[in-house]
Amino acid sequence: MDIRNDVVERFTRYVKIDTQSREPETQEDFNKYPSTEKQKDLGKQLLSELQSIGLEVDMDDWGYVMATIPSNVDHDVPVIGLISHIDTSPAASGTNVVPVFHDNYNGGEIYFSKNPGQVLSTDDNPDLKNKIGHTIITSDGSTLLGADDKAGVAEIMTAARYLVEHPELKHGKIRLGFTCDEEIGAGVNHFDIQKFGAKFAYTVDGEILGEIENETFCADAAELEVRGIDIHPGMAKDRLVNAVLIASKFITMLPRDRAPETTEKMQGYVHAYTINGGVDRAVVKMIVRDFADSGLREFESMMNGFVDQLKSEFPKAELKLTIREQYKNMKYYLQDFPEVTDKALEAAKRAGLNPVLASIRGGTDGSRLSAMGLPTPNIFTGGHNFHSTKEWISVSDMEMTVKTLIELTQVWAER
Repeated sequence: MDIRNDVVERFTRYVKIDTQSREPETQEDFNKYPSTEKQKDLGKQLLSELQSIGLEVDMDDWGYVMATIPSNVDHDVPVIGLISHIDTSPAASGTNVVPVFHDNYNGGEIYFSKNPGQVLSTDDNPDLKNKIGHTIITSDGSTLLGADDKAGVAEIMTAARYLVEHPELKHGKIRLGFTCDEEIGAGVNHFDIQKFGAKFAYTVDGEILGEIENETFCADAAELEVRGIDIHPGMAKDRLVNAVLIASKFITMLPRDRAPETTEKMQGYVHAYTINGGVDRAVVKMIVRDFADSGLREFESMMNGFVDQLKSEFPKAELKLTIREQYKNMKYYLQDFPEVTDKALEAAKRAGLNPVLASIRGGTDGSRLSAMGLPTPNIFTGGHNFHSTKEWISVSDMEMTVKTLIELTQVWAER
C-alpha cells in the first residue's frame, strides 16, 4: 500500500463527515454523551473499515470505538494504545467541509475561495516556511478543515492497515481508541481504561512535525452567574440592578496581561469566551489555564476577590462563581514513566525526523487518561491553526506521522 495516498484519501473522506461537538448549556446537556449523535456517524465508518482489514473491533453506546492489532512476537511486550478523537471544535462550522489542495506550495500567501479576505501567510504561520514544495490542504475558508483531530484518526487508521498488511514488521499487541467530545473537555468521561487494556498510550492530536508533547496546561472551567432586578427603565431609579452591566464590569476587571492574546510559552491565562443574558440574569463563561496547579488557585483567588468587590458595589445583585476542574498537567504523571516519551522520540528519529519534547498550551485526552492511570503523551499530526477556518496541514507531514507510528510499534517490541 502507498502510505501517502492512503492517509490523504482517508483524511479527505473523514473531514466531510460533520462531527462537531456542542458545548453543554443545561444539566440535561451535561448528562448527554456524546453531545451530538452525528459523531457516531464517523465512529460507525471506522468500525466498518477496521472490520474490513480483519481486526477485532467494537463500538459502545457512548460512541467509543476500540480495536485490537494482535501481537506477532513470541515475547512479552507492554500493550500500547493509539488514540485520537472523532469530534471537531464548536468554534467554527464543521458542516460541508471542502478540502482544498494547494500543490507544490511556493512560500507565498494562500487564499480561500469562500472567504476572500482571509489569507494564510508565513507571517502568521512560521512553519509554512518549512513546507516549500509540499502539498498543503485547507478548507475553502467557510468552515474549519477538521485536521483536529481527523488527521490523527486518518494517521492511526493508515498505520493500522499498514501493520496488518506487513506482518514482517514485529510488534506487540496494539489497542486503537477513538473518542468523542474531546473538544468540549469530555473526551474520556466514559472511557474504560480497564477495557482498553493498554499499559501505555499515545494520543495522536498534536501539531508541529516532530514535537512530542509531555506537558499540558492544568485546566479549570469557570462560570459567573449574575442575578439582577429588571424594572421598566422609566421607573428604574434605585431599583433596577443590571446583571449584564455587572457581568461586563467583571470581564473588564480581568488583567489584560493574563489573557490568551497577551501570553505565550509557559504563561497561564484567564479567558472569558462568552457572555449571555440580560438585565435580570447574565452568565460569563471562562476557562482558566496554567502549567502549575498553584497558578490556577491564584487565578481563582483573584476572581473571587473581584466577585466580592462587585457584591459590595452592587449589594442587591446575586453573584455566584462556579469552578469546575477539567484536567491536570500530564507531566505530573508522565515523569514517573520516562520510557513512554523516550520511545516516541526514538520512533520519530527512526522515521527521519529531529524530534523534540514540547509543552502544549492546551490539553488532550491524554491529560485525563494519564491522571486515570494510563500514561499518555501526545504525538504530532502535522496540523496547524486548530479551531479556525485558517486550519491547514501538509500531506508530507501526515505521511511522516504515519511512519512514526509504525516505527513506534516496533520500538516497543524490541527486547
